[in-house]
Amino acid sequence: MDDVTRMTIEHACERLIRRFALLNDAHDHDALADLFTEDGSFARPTDPDAPVRGREAIRAFFRDRPKRETRHVIGNTVVDVESMTSARARSYVVLYSGEQGKTVLVGEFRDALARGETGIWQIVSRSGSLAFT
Repeated sequence: MDDVTRMTIEHACERLIRRFALLNDAHDHDALADLFTEDGSFARPTDPDAPVRGREAIRAFFRDRPKRETRHVIGNTVVDVESMTSARARSYVVLYSGEQGKTVLVGEFRDALARGETGIWQIVSRSGSLAFT
């Protein structure tokens, strides 16, 4: 794989990860769920041992939880391209929530990403953890 192809895949995957954060904060559960493969999984940093499995279950999880004001700040994302259709990524996340963003959590996400037949990159699995407990 040449450098331009690798960088193009890295950019697409980083954009996908950032879209997750923006859609989460916007409470756009439909668009957020569509970032996942049909059989994708998601585990919150605050509950890493209880993943939600399947796109429709992820949609329901985000739709049905209590609405709250949040801002997810994603950084230090490193994408490791495995092939033309597979990549892994690791990102740090800082979550501000609650009244005036006074609640702050720091953690990370580990992602498995795949490009389907349509050429669109999606999240196969997203697993979070907290850095400070």
